[in-house]
Amino acid sequence: MFEHFDLLMVETGEATIQARRGGDGPPILLLHGFPQTHMMWHKVAPRLARHFTVVAADLRGYGGSSKPRTTADHAPYSKRAMVHDMVVLMQHLGFHRFSVAGHDRGGRCAYRLALDSPDRVHRLAVLDIIPTSEVFRRADMAFALGFWPWSLLAQPHPLPECLIGANPQMVVDYALDTWSGNPGAFPDEVRGEYVRAFSNPETIHAICEEYRAAATLDYQHDEADRGRNRITCPLLALWSRLGPLETWYDTLAIWKDWAEDARGRSIDCGHFLAEEAADETYTELRAFLGR
Repeated sequence: MFEHFDLLMVETGEATIQARRGGDGPPILLLHGFPQTHMMWHKVAPRLARHFTVVAADLRGYGGSSKPRTTADHAPYSKRAMVHDMVVLMQHLGFHRFSVAGHDRGGRCAYRLALDSPDRVHRLAVLDIIPTSEVFRRADMAFALGFWPWSLLAQPHPLPECLIGANPQMVVDYALDTWSGNPGAFPDEVRGEYVRAFSNPETIHAICEEYRAAATLDYQHDEADRGRNRITCPLLALWSRLGPLETWYDTLAIWKDWAEDARGRSIDCGHFLAEEAADETYTELRAFLGR
């Protein structure tokens, strides 16, 4: 996996970010979601690397990246702080302007990057998300039961840390098996890597802090931008045809409220598009990001 990719560790001033770089051409940054690492791109990144310079990174707190000390307001794990790492990473590699594709939590970092630093983002792809504040504004019983990490992980320390830490493998397996349309899409090597990374108590705490930041600072940052600051680069939204975004929301209409040029569609798979429907996800990203 990730053959011909270099493994990097880059200091950003606040964190040390683990990333892989491969290929040649226009730069693309790939960001992962929960409960994963950059390994989620293992089926797509090598194919994109035939046409682009691909950088797949672990977000701070996740995988092989460091876990900075948190604060009472959770600011070190806000998407704005996590985006800072990615800007420094790409600048370190010589890229001031680049495209970015993010799935799940990585998608939230991706659109925050486009809002905060429009000069840096050439094209933006978001996979299986709508903006954070839009999720909370529409929260109901279905959301509370279906998007359980949003409620559970955002609870005050140490409740979620203790619950998850009691059996991290069960949490990872449950997420992969119940949110996907094909649990067999995750090879043992990849599933094992997710479990290994998620079994670190520092990782569990950092991820909980990220969800706490989502329910506070990230929501506030989104609300401050609502109707005032729009995403100016072209945006591609892809989402699961089998998941909640297809039935709960008018996903593309929501993104059109946030972006000047938004397009997208659902893909016939579960939540983990890049692993369950790698061919279709690659085709969509290749066509969009190559323009």
